[in-house]
Amino acid sequence: MVQASMARTSGSAVAEAHAARLDAAGCHTHAHVTDLAGPLAPYRARDLDDFVHLLCAIYGRQPSVIELALTSAPPAPVRAWLEAAANAFERERLYLVRLTSAAGPIPSTPGAAETESALLAQRHALETLARSERQGCAIGAATALVSDWANLRPLLDKAAQRVSVDVAPCALPGEDSIATVLDQAGGTMASDRAIRFGAEQLLLQHRALFDLLEARSEAREDY
Repeated sequence: MVQASMARTSGSAVAEAHAARLDAAGCHTHAHVTDLAGPLAPYRARDLDDFVHLLCAIYGRQPSVIELALTSAPPAPVRAWLEAAANAFERERLYLVRLTSAAGPIPSTPGAAETESALLAQRHALETLARSERQGCAIGAATALVSDWANLRPLLDKAAQRVSVDVAPCALPGEDSIATVLDQAGGTMASDRAIRFGAEQLLLQHRALFDLLEARSEAREDY
């Protein structure tokens, strides 16, 4: 899986801290992500379909986390970065929606009501981060989403190949761009703490998603 490496491309302390968070807590470190990236046995194909469906339940709706972050964004250049990232993420959202449709029905799994409740809580938590008026929180969440999406994208592309959907090119901002905007958004103790908080909380939500996916996979095996 792709891992963050901004610490090697920028001398900015806030960008280095962001890269370290991604290296330590990005979704590529979750065991279920490793399982999904492995050989596609029949049961693992169901797990991959489940991943697509649950990710779409969180990120397939509008407005996106990045669009919501724009509501409290400071003036350019941070706002300009968010606008470009939001436009690129809209293409990712449409790709995800196409994959979800092509994958067919969500795999039958015990505990559907509990899953829906967990997804609602995650959407609410992500929206709260993105709408935060605490300077730095929303950009921390948005940059963490863009960075960690690089770890999710190979799984989406694997799902696309399985269901014969064309793999769409990803136009999300790269590491250098993320490092630059974090440097522009940070600079004070308060803003750096807020950036850290927003990023950490978004990564926690991604890990919670894979905890849920892993539990659903085990429930299907026992069903």
